[in-house]
Amino acid sequence: MKKITESSSSYENLEQMSAQELVEKINAEDHKVAPAVKDKLKQIAALVDEIVPRMREGGRLIYIGAGTSGRLGILDASECPPTYGVPHNWVIGLIAGGDAAIRKSVEHAEDDAEQAWKDIQAFGFSANDTIIGIAASGSTPYVLGGVKKAKEMGLLTAGITCNPDSLLGQAVDYPIEVVVGPEFVTGSTRMKSGTAQKLVLNMISTAVMIKLGRVKGNKMVDMQLSNEKLVDRGTNMIMEATGVSYEQAKELLLTQGSVRNATEYYYKNEAKA
Repeated sequence: MKKITESSSSYENLEQMSAQELVEKINAEDHKVAPAVKDKLKQIAALVDEIVPRMREGGRLIYIGAGTSGRLGILDASECPPTYGVPHNWVIGLIAGGDAAIRKSVEHAEDDAEQAWKDIQAFGFSANDTIIGIAASGSTPYVLGGVKKAKEMGLLTAGITCNPDSLLGQAVDYPIEVVVGPEFVTGSTRMKSGTAQKLVLNMISTAVMIKLGRVKGNKMVDMQLSNEKLVDRGTNMIMEATGVSYEQAKELLLTQGSVRNATEYYYKNEAKA
C-alpha cells in the first residue's frame, strides 16, 4: 500500500509558478495541518496522562527519530531545560546516526533496526521511561526497532506518524497518526508532516511539564536565566506577582535564582516586613 506521505503532490509544474503562487499554495496546504492534529487530541491527552505519573516516579521522556523527525525530537527535548528548569536527562532526543546527523545526513543510519535500542541503553532505562518514536512514514527501521524493543522491555511506547494504519502505529501502545495528505513537493515530509510532528511534540512536552508543576499560572517560573532577555522577562514576572520595583525584582531574581524562588522568598520574608 502506497503511503500518503509519498503520494504525488496535488499541484503540477511547480517550477512554472511565480513566487507569489508558490507561497500562497504552500500556505493553503499548511492550513490543513492544525485540523489534522485536532482530530488526534484525545490520543495526545491520553498519552500525556500516562507519561506524567511515570515521570513523577523518575521516568524520562525519550524521543527517537531519523532525519527531520529526529531533529524535531532533539529540538523539543533541548528546549525543556531552559524553558522549565528541568535536568537535561528528563527529556532526551535521539537521532539515527548520532549527533553528527543533526546537521548532516548520515547515510543508511535510519535503516539499522537495532541501533535505537543501543542509543537508549547508553542513557540507561527503567520501566518508568516513555519512548516516543517519530517517523513521518511510520516505517523507519531505526524507529520501529527502538519502540518494539522498548515495549518488549516494559516501557511505555508511542508513535507520531503521518500515515494511517502504519507499522509504527501498530507497534506502540499509543499511536498518534496525524494524516495531513500529500506534501506540496512530493515526498518532502519536512513540510506538512514536519509541522504536524512539531505541533504534537509541543503539546506533549508542554502539557507534561505543566502537569509536573513546572508552570505557575501561565508563567515559566523555573526558566533558566541564561541571557539578559530572560532576566528581564523574569524580573517583569516578579514585578507583576509582587508589586515591587523593577530594581528590587531584578535583585530578588538574581539572588534567588528563579522566578519561583524569588516570589516565594518575597512573600515569606520581605512582604511581612
